[in-house]
Amino acid sequence: MQIAEGRITEIISGFNDKFALRIDCSLEMIPAPGEYLLAYEIGDAAAIADSVLAVPLFQVWDSSSAALQPSYPIPSSWKPGSTLILRGPLGHGFKIPGDIRHLALATLGQDISRLLPLLNQFPNTDIALFSNAMLPDLPLVVEAHPLSALPDSLIWADILVMDLPMKDLPKLRQILSLEHQESIPCLAQALILTPMPCGSIAECGVCAVPARKGYKLACKDGPVFDLNKLKW
Repeated sequence: MQIAEGRITEIISGFNDKFALRIDCSLEMIPAPGEYLLAYEIGDAAAIADSVLAVPLFQVWDSSSAALQPSYPIPSSWKPGSTLILRGPLGHGFKIPGDIRHLALATLGQDISRLLPLLNQFPNTDIALFSNAMLPDLPLVVEAHPLSALPDSLIWADILVMDLPMKDLPKLRQILSLEHQESIPCLAQALILTPMPCGSIAECGVCAVPARKGYKLACKDGPVFDLNKLKW
């Protein structure tokens, strides 16, 4: 984990009304897929009054673009030229074996951006994307399916990778058509999207995720978790 300055060079209007930032900073500060940065603005206190808490930033879209997307709307004072204090990379990202043959990606929300950096990392892998969200142009090797097709594909997949808002965790068993206490029949990881204001410094508990044994903190133990070790 490092602390460094970065400068916003561009605010990009992305897909589904999402925005991402291009930030001029050292390459060491760019988080791997699933990891995050915390960003604070430097400037006049009155001008940045709506930026009291740090904003988590995730790598999105093509991994070569180094675009970073906030997990909630950016403060109105953030503009091209704004200087940020960056802390990170933080947390645990996706850990996907390099020899997999079948990769299933899924999102329960309306944004697949945080999964897109994975698409070009597995050239010899069959990839299927399951989502009810509107989709951008995808590589030809990626098959797109509605979320309802996911339960029948769990046997096909070597690993399931999800972008999962915390509020949707209780719905997961029904969506995957699993019985009570039944585990997912393949490796499974999920980026649990939840507020992470302290970035593991204070262990404030705002981002607590129910696990099979107690709770885990998304800011420190995640935000990517082994789904079979969570309670849902």
